[in-house]
Amino acid sequence: MRHSKLGRIAVAAIATLSLATLTACGSDDPAPGSTGATSGGDKGGNIKVGFSQLGAESGWRTANTESIKANLTAENGFDLTFVDAQQKQENQIKALRDFIDQDVDIIAFSPVIETGWDEVLQDIKDAEIPLVLVDRTVDTTVEDPYVTWIGADFTQEGRTAGEWVKKNHPDAKIFELQGTMGSGAQTNRQEGFREVIGDNVIGEASGNFTRAEGKAAVEGALAAYPDMDLIFAHNDDMGLGAVEALEAAGKKPGVDVKIVTVDGVRDGLQALHDGKFNYVVECNPAFGNQLADLLRSVKAGETVPKETIVIDEAFDQTITQEFIDARTF
Repeated sequence: MRHSKLGRIAVAAIATLSLATLTACGSDDPAPGSTGATSGGDKGGNIKVGFSQLGAESGWRTANTESIKANLTAENGFDLTFVDAQQKQENQIKALRDFIDQDVDIIAFSPVIETGWDEVLQDIKDAEIPLVLVDRTVDTTVEDPYVTWIGADFTQEGRTAGEWVKKNHPDAKIFELQGTMGSGAQTNRQEGFREVIGDNVIGEASGNFTRAEGKAAVEGALAAYPDMDLIFAHNDDMGLGAVEALEAAGKKPGVDVKIVTVDGVRDGLQALHDGKFNYVVECNPAFGNQLADLLRSVKAGETVPKETIVIDEAFDQTITQEFIDARTF
């Protein structure tokens, strides 16, 4: 098989979401990394959406941003103010407060980490602005802080990776290359993976979801854990950094050290096809259309599911070049 469906069920309510239109407004004093509305024209009837993206740390994040911007357009009924937080929580908190001051219709954001949001989330709630979480989740004492969340099942992604390792390399000595510490993607992928793998992990370090830091972490791991023979990387970019570190050390990635990753962006799938990765669990970033439908329903006051799971797949080395070339992200 080229790829297999993960055992997940998409929330059926997405298919019937309202087509009511929405909008978001810009700021006279934009936060770092911010952009104004996606296009000009009369935005009086559009839904004003303030969206804070956590950064641009990976190919996945770039694809997710592109999907969101391509769907939250004036033509689709939105007036979007977009802020790139550059992987800094303080930038996101400033952006969220700016959105409150701008009196947007809806606030949406992908939190860089899970904790530290209590005060600003309470401010959003007090302002009676509906909040939508995208991709990542929060750990907060604020009661019922958001209307809905949309994203992937990170815990299941970790389980899926672990199940492949357990079936194909049950005695592997595993180094776990983790994402940004404290993020939902890091904690949940680790939880799901360890749930299946148990004590096979001999070492771990964070690569912060970037290729450069993933390379540095694996360089250190080669010295600290010379007998490791499998790397589980929490995203493709760190896995590609691991490839660079292994090759520089005279090792053959995918052979001497197996590599399992999460994301499924084109560069990662190419490494899989080329035999440098062994298995890739998809985390689909292209759900901007689903987010747009969800925001329309929120603005219309409709009942929406508390969670919407984006359907992912998983890929092995039988993947074809034709499939990779047709990939949109």
